Amino acid sequence: QVQLVESGGGLVQAGGSLRLSCAASGRIISTYTMGWFRQAPGKEREFVAVVRPSGSSTDYADSVKGRFTISRDNAKNTVYLQMSSLKPEDTAVYYCATKSGFGVTDARAYGYWGQGTQVTVSS
Repeated sequence: QVQLVESGGGLVQAGGSLRLSCAASGRIISTYTMGWFRQAPGKEREFVAVVRPSGSSTDYADSVKGRFTISRDNAKNTVYLQMSSLKPEDTAVYYCATKSGFGVTDARAYGYWGQGTQVTVSS
């Protein structure tokens, strides 16, 4: 069993930055591929970014490429999402998750999820 707790969300103006953290407990996550997803009101949960166990391999949704950076600190059992040049359309609840199945962008490939952290970007 893995417990994931996201933090770092908040209200920020367009163009600003935030860093989200996802702290894991219950199991070492160093062998897991970890992902960030987001869900805006009335929309489906969508893939944001993924980082493989070593931390050196990452992928991003086109909508955040060049603005967001995913990273991990396996010694701290924590995954991060650095978000810059934020836009109002980035407003959503952001979730981290452990990947347990096939596929990278499909939420069904992820097993353990956190409770989410709200990010609101004002124009």
